[in-house]
Order: sequence, then C-alpha cells, then structure tokens
Amino acid sequence: MRPGTRTALVRLIGAQICVHACMTGFRMAAPLMALREGHSAAAVGVLLALFALAQVVLALPAGRYAERHGLQRPFVLASVVATVGGLCSVAWPQFGVLCLTAITSGAAVCLAMIALQRHVGHMASDATELRQVFSWVAVGPSISNFLGPFLAGLLIDASGFRAAYLLMALLPPLAWWWVRRVPNHPAPVSDEAPQRQSSWDLLRDPPFRNLMLMNWLLASCWDVHTFLVPVLGHERGLSATLIGTILGSFALAATAIRLVMPWLASRLHEGTVIGFAMVSTALLFALYPLVHTAWLMGLLSVLLGLALGSVQPMVMSTLHQITPKHRHGEALGLRSMAINGSSVVMPLLFGSAGVLVGVSGVFWTVGFAVGAGSRLAWRMRRPVPPPQRLD
Repeated sequence: MRPGTRTALVRLIGAQICVHACMTGFRMAAPLMALREGHSAAAVGVLLALFALAQVVLALPAGRYAERHGLQRPFVLASVVATVGGLCSVAWPQFGVLCLTAITSGAAVCLAMIALQRHVGHMASDATELRQVFSWVAVGPSISNFLGPFLAGLLIDASGFRAAYLLMALLPPLAWWWVRRVPNHPAPVSDEAPQRQSSWDLLRDPPFRNLMLMNWLLASCWDVHTFLVPVLGHERGLSATLIGTILGSFALAATAIRLVMPWLASRLHEGTVIGFAMVSTALLFALYPLVHTAWLMGLLSVLLGLALGSVQPMVMSTLHQITPKHRHGEALGLRSMAINGSSVVMPLLFGSAGVLVGVSGVFWTVGFAVGAGSRLAWRMRRPVPPPQRLD
C-alpha cells in the first residue's frame, strides 16, 4: 500500500470512529435514560428503531450526494447534523428530543459512512488493495461500538446523562478535523456519467443482485445472534454476566479477524471467504440450540464472530469491482438500506417466529437459508465480469 494511501486511511478511520461512536454512545445512553424515567419497553423499542430507520430512509439520497460532492461535504453535513441533534438532548433531555437525536445521529452515520466507503474504494489501485483497505476500514466500527457506549457509561455514572450527551455531541466535529486534508473525489462531469435511471436498476445486474442477497443473509445472522442468544441463555438458566460475555466474545472475535484480514488479502478471493463464512455460519447455527453450557456457547460465539467478521471487507471489495465507478455511491446506498432495514424488521420477525417455532427453529431456519445461499458465493470465484452500463 502506498504511503499516501496509508496516511489517508488512518485519517478516514479516525473520522469514522468519531461519527460512529457518537451514535453508539447515544444508542446506549438514550434508552437507558428512557427506562429510568419510566417509559415502556415498547417506547424504548421505537427509540432504538429510529437509529436504523433514519439510515434506511436516507441511504439512497446519501449515496447520490456522495457521488456529486465526494467526501468532505457529506462529512461537514454529517458533523453539523449529529452535533445539533446531540446538543438538543443536552439542552432538553426528554423522550421526544431523544427520538430526534436518534434520527439525527443515524442520519449522520449514513451520510458519513457511504461517503467514506465510496472514497476508500476509489483510493485502491487493484482488487488486492481493495480487500486490504476495506479490511482496515471495517476495524473502525468495531472500535466505536466499544468506545461510544464505554465513554457514555463512564460519564453517566460520574456526571449524569447530560455530560454523556455533551461528549457524544462533541465527537462529530473531530471527524471533520480528521478528513479536512484528505483529497476529495467527486464524480467527474463527463459523458461517462449520463443521466441516470432509478438506483433500483442496479438490481437488474445479476452479480450485484446476488451480492446484495448474500450480504442481507449474513447481516440477518448478526441480528439473529444478537437477538436470540440472550433468549437462549435465559432458557439455559445462564446469568446476565455470562450472556454478556458470550455476546462480547463474538464482538472481540469479529474485531480480531478484521485486524488479520489486511495481511491475508493477497492470498484470498472474495468468493472463497464469503462462501466459507456462509457454510460455517450454517453449521454453527445448527449447533447452537444443541449446546447447554456457557463455555460451549462462548466457543460457538467466537467461531461465529470470526466467520461473520471476515465478510464485510470482501463484500465491499466485490461491490466496487462489479458496479460502474460513477455509481458506487448509489450501490453503497442500496446496501446500507438493505442492512439497516434488516436491523429494523428482523428482530420483530424473529420474535414472532420464535413464538411459533421456538428459538431452535429460528436458528435452524436461518442457518439453512444461509447454507443454501452459499452456492452464490462459490460462483464468485469465476472471473468477475466488467461492470454493465446501467444508465
């Protein structure tokens, strides 16, 4: 990797952590405050859904905005939106305002992440470098998923909720400080980017459509694990500490594999990694309901974290290879909309399905679907066709 690319990548990861940690901190603190003030679990569920719902609604517009303006203007807008929304909760820490903050912080992450992912894809010079840079970028959310809630929790215990909200609101401007010297890459104005049709036309391309299906299946597995492991642990009589440790081991494993992926990028093919992850996930989901001890559940959680944590860099690398360069922002927007839509809908679906077929049935059904979908990944080992003109 070129020295200039490494420097820019460090700045981009730092900016990503600042914006994402703002959202993850609020996502932990706001529901906690709502519960302490006596709001119902249903109200808290609505509050949590707003963090993802904002990203579903704004994903495609954010992709087009990044295409037109590159990296820096979306980050400026994201920083302003997140900071203003956070400061509103500092001034008026009430449930309705917390809902507004959930929307603004989710919208800011959507704007910033799509612009960053598009920019990173344009920095890479070949397929190997694509895998490397996206492996490094994938470490950022893992860090912010820990950092945001950790800092918010410390300040809540030390100085109260307003202090935690203030810190979260001050993180997004740091993101702009990180990216201010990174060269901008807006879409060129030329005959190569004629008037576009709907972004949904991208789904007419079979490789892109298959990639979105695989990504959605694997993202659903994250939701299944996060949602159902506490339920399964409760059925097994495990303590809250043990259940938290099992989920924490999953997150640590996902982070660990992403730290290793940049060095393995030149030796791996995207289809091999995604296919192996899908088959492994199917097998691990088949075993989960059969395990009754905490240490075995922890082992399965670690293995699942290693499998699922390896996927995102490969998905992002493939996406940038199979879509036209001037439509990367739209493609990333479609991906973001699918992933966040899954996070809104799937927990409700899993809860209803769990009542009908039980927790074990949900694990086995999702595992079967992921295993069946792995054949799409093995097809990716064939030479990648040039991107089709979809405009």
